[in-house]
Amino acid sequence: MNFGQAISVCLQKKYVDFSGRASRPEFWWFFLFQVLALLVASVIHQVVYFVVALALFLPAIGVGVRRLHDVGRSGWWLLLHFVPLIGSLVLLYWGVQPSQPAANEYGEPPVRLDLAGLPPGAV
Repeated sequence: MNFGQAISVCLQKKYVDFSGRASRPEFWWFFLFQVLALLVASVIHQVVYFVVALALFLPAIGVGVRRLHDVGRSGWWLLLHFVPLIGSLVLLYWGVQPSQPAANEYGEPPVRLDLAGLPPGAV
């Protein structure tokens, strides 16, 4: 999954979808998009920053919950952000973990969009 695909998935297909799983590239590309969008918005004006932050709030929570599902954790663990320092470090650790290769209680592993459509065994 590349930068554009991650943004498309998070903003169009799964805007407020809290079910299923999100791969590492989907999560981190969308995170980079958020940082860049908020940086540009902050340079423009405070009101623009607020509007962009508000527009990206729900998709950010959605992709965060789906990423936690991908490593076998409940989305409620996202509330660790409210624990100073330690909570963010734990969530960062889980965010960089590889996906569980098999299906878990949250669904099948995310489909790699760069390999979608290839016949089995082609890679």
